[in-house]
Amino acid sequence: MMIKNLLVLLSFLLLSFSQTYGQNIKIHGVVADKISGVPFVTIEANKSIKTQTDTKGHFTLFVEAGKPIVLKTIAVGYKSLNIELGSLQRDTVLNWILEQENNTLENVIISATRKPENIRNIAASVSVVSKKKLESEMTINPDLSTILANQVPGFAPTAQTGNNVGQNLRGRPMLVMIDGVSQSSPLRNAEVDLRSIDPAVLQRIEVVKGATAIYGNGAAGGLINYITLVPDIAAKFAGKTSVNLNGSLINPKNSAGGRINQMFYGKVGKIDYVASGTYEQTGEYKDAKGDVVGPNYSLGETDSYNTFFKIGYQPTKNQRLQLMYNMYSSLQNSNFTLVNGNLATGQKATGVLGKPLGIPTGVDYNHNINLSYKIDSILLNTSLTIDTYFEKRKDVFYVSLGRFDGGDGQSLATNEKKGARLFLETPVLQTSALKATLAYGADFLKDKTAQPLVDGRTWVPEMDMTNLAPFAQASITALKDLIFTTGIRLEHVNINVDDYKTLRTTNATGGTVTPSFDVTGGKLKYNTYLYNAALRYNRFALFSPFVSFSQGFSVMDIGLALREAKVNSIEKINTDAVKVNNYEAGFQSTYQDLTFLASVYRSTSKLGIEVVYDAATGLFNTARSPERIYGFELAANYKLMPSLEFGASYSYTEGKRDIDNNGKFDDSADMYMNGRRISAPKVTGTVTYSPLSILDLTLNYTGIGSRNRFEKNKTGVYNGNEGAVKAYNLFSFAGSYRANKNTRITLGVENLFNEDYFPARAQWFMQPGFYSKGRGTSVNLGLSVSY
Repeated sequence: MMIKNLLVLLSFLLLSFSQTYGQNIKIHGVVADKISGVPFVTIEANKSIKTQTDTKGHFTLFVEAGKPIVLKTIAVGYKSLNIELGSLQRDTVLNWILEQENNTLENVIISATRKPENIRNIAASVSVVSKKKLESEMTINPDLSTILANQVPGFAPTAQTGNNVGQNLRGRPMLVMIDGVSQSSPLRNAEVDLRSIDPAVLQRIEVVKGATAIYGNGAAGGLINYITLVPDIAAKFAGKTSVNLNGSLINPKNSAGGRINQMFYGKVGKIDYVASGTYEQTGEYKDAKGDVVGPNYSLGETDSYNTFFKIGYQPTKNQRLQLMYNMYSSLQNSNFTLVNGNLATGQKATGVLGKPLGIPTGVDYNHNINLSYKIDSILLNTSLTIDTYFEKRKDVFYVSLGRFDGGDGQSLATNEKKGARLFLETPVLQTSALKATLAYGADFLKDKTAQPLVDGRTWVPEMDMTNLAPFAQASITALKDLIFTTGIRLEHVNINVDDYKTLRTTNATGGTVTPSFDVTGGKLKYNTYLYNAALRYNRFALFSPFVSFSQGFSVMDIGLALREAKVNSIEKINTDAVKVNNYEAGFQSTYQDLTFLASVYRSTSKLGIEVVYDAATGLFNTARSPERIYGFELAANYKLMPSLEFGASYSYTEGKRDIDNNGKFDDSADMYMNGRRISAPKVTGTVTYSPLSILDLTLNYTGIGSRNRFEKNKTGVYNGNEGAVKAYNLFSFAGSYRANKNTRITLGVENLFNEDYFPARAQWFMQPGFYSKGRGTSVNLGLSVSY
């Protein structure tokens, strides 16, 4: 009887299970794009049941029969898709195709107008290095000066060193910023500001070319703004670990280096956060012959650190409070001493084993703290952004033998900035035919800069600058397509310099080149207005033209003038500021999958900042002759098919100095500007191929053309900064493979065909200690895991 009852109970349980199982049905199929199945697509049913596609795009999902089903797909790089299936009674096969979506963040920039703006609405030449492009370039080499040279038309080629001497925008110095906070100091342009942060913590890089009045002091050639990461996930906790190994493929001995980055990010309630730490150590840099690259400022044998965190608090939908901190350090700890090159014979600079003179060179530290508050709507629908910041950095330079008082000397630059910025925007008029907004505010900056020697002697005295600049910018859009912008900025600059004594400079035999002077300090004052106006017409995608005029302003490299003083008072030194007028016209053309951009420009200034070599003293001095720079840029991008894309650019810049100051630049006395300011023509090309959704392959090309504008001197070599540049061609490869949802393997190869060459700067600089070859073929293997 008991057995019978157990059998009845078992039958009842089996029947209940069968009925329960029968209420679930299976939905399965393939999610694909136009090429193949899309891996790791998240599929969500009725906001509760989730699954993911496998590496070939296949999925299986169990849902309850008889109830309406709504499926949602989420995949990086594709538009989200909602599918309403209604009530299903049986197993169903479902296949669908996802549509690729461009990252809209790439088309929205904040640097040109200080507010989020679609790139098509900006009447200026703007380049955006997106997160995707950054990751591709970092697969090859994480050096920001190299990334910018490869990705930005009009940006001078990299020298592959720890400083960016000669790397400028369209022949003029640029302002380098992190989230809008300046990393540059016009008081003493040490040309080391590009290496201020690690690219692993960047969301994108925004580059505005040409003088800009919206930022004022220091932005005579444009600006480069490093935009840091924001969390892009709703999870409370997520992370990513990346490890890279790199080295020379020509002579691997002692060339191995490594890099590790650990990042955590997430969102908890109204708080979001990002925290990152990076450590990188490079091995010996080897040229195409396998020899050690000259160690002067080489990126070989460097130790780099970056600590970053950002925390945001959003109490309401229209408010945000944010705190960011970043610390960057990159010092060269070389095992080699320099062997100078021979400019006359073409013998390259290299190194021999031995302890270098002085302390390690590079970025000793760069600290940035930025606290910001934003509210989208206050009185009259005005948006308000206010932030305060602090930046402090120290950079160490190489040892100059016998230069100071008959002995050696090693200098360092110190810079400390404190500031605040207020930015408001008010809609003035909003109709279907006409829209007008007014942006206004003020920038305040306190900048202390000095360049002493390591042993404490004063070379460049401390300069204490106070800069207050109110501004206003109007934007008017008529009939949706005609965009006019205009603005004004007032610069008030005061610079205090205490009394100081210049160092006696000497030649190789200890003889005096310039004697020591007791210089009376004082206050330098600058007050000027900066204007800008631009017009753009966006009615037709096939031809969207723009014209613009903008003024830039920069106090001349005051520190350079002060350390070279040959008078007893700063009142007698020519420290007049440089004001630049920039004119530009261009257009964008889009036809189906082809995009083409072209622009021509000219910039003029009544005073120059050309650093010219004086053969009589062996020193570099600043020439204040009027300058005129002109050029053009072309860029194109074509998507032949969803899996194959091409890109190319060409940029040309030229410049002359009006030596006799008669308003003309074509007299026999007038001269071309040297290589430190004007780079040789540059061509870039990119081919990106994605045969599978999990595989991306990229081939990059950068070609530097020739430029020869000067005659050799009596010794048979070119003067400093005037060397002839011979053309060279560089190829690189980047490959990325997603092994699974969370794991990515990368392979990068720099100088793919092992070009044996001198970088452009080594050629025009004409300094034996910097006459080094470029890096030969090198490899970078990476692994990243997300969780």
